[in-house]
Amino acid sequence: MPDLRAMLAAAVARLGERADAEALLLHVLQQPRSWLFAHADDVPDMDVQTAYAALVERRAAGEPVAYITGRRGFWSLELEVTPATLIPRPETELLVELALQRLPSVAACNVADLGTGSGAVALAIARERPRARVVATDASAAALAVAQRNAQRLGLGNVAFVHGDWLAPLAGQHFDLIVSNPPYIEAADPHLAQGDLRFEPPAALASGPDGLDAIRRIVRNARTHLHPDAWLLFEHGWNQGLAARVLLAEAGYAEVFTAQDLESRDRVSGGRC
Repeated sequence: MPDLRAMLAAAVARLGERADAEALLLHVLQQPRSWLFAHADDVPDMDVQTAYAALVERRAAGEPVAYITGRRGFWSLELEVTPATLIPRPETELLVELALQRLPSVAACNVADLGTGSGAVALAIARERPRARVVATDASAAALAVAQRNAQRLGLGNVAFVHGDWLAPLAGQHFDLIVSNPPYIEAADPHLAQGDLRFEPPAALASGPDGLDAIRRIVRNARTHLHPDAWLLFEHGWNQGLAARVLLAEAGYAEVFTAQDLESRDRVSGGRC
């Protein structure tokens, strides 16, 4: 019977990606990566081998590792993810960084996260700003349930979850900051039929012919929910920075800007009310 080193090597050959093969093996073993280095010569039982082979085949068929394992790291958090939620991505951490720069470190404040999905952005802000009151909305009840479970497991009690489309469930409420990672891919973009995107919820990915439908709604409606001098920040596609700034300026926001991610691509835009 093969040892763990041989099993991993065979999976790498099957998938062409060591990180994926290793993540799946550690998930089956329920062990940290450091454990694997010390136990590479161990020979697992047949149940482990069978379970691992099944997961490798699911990944070979294109299913995202995050959905197979049910987990994805984001910021300093380990989040549950399901096919009802978008898979959190490292570039979205820029949205969290920019939000934290605009929030007081110790004073109380109110924050809204629109289209929270797994809760990644809302929970990262809540973790870093424990005196903040964060309200997270999502039109998907299934996604909202995942976000609520994440908050409970992480012990973050300063986040409330509300079912509804974007700002609709926030009538009469005002915030010091509104953030969102909305869908922004063009509806006809061929990438939607490729790779991991095939498995993610379409409503969390695409938004109209130019990908800006959700952003237009958010920019147009957020002002009525922002305190004076409060900020709106949102993620968008690498080629949408100019369009985002135009929408913000036309809606009357001040100090309009676009920030670039680590790959020097336009990623987050915002403005002050």
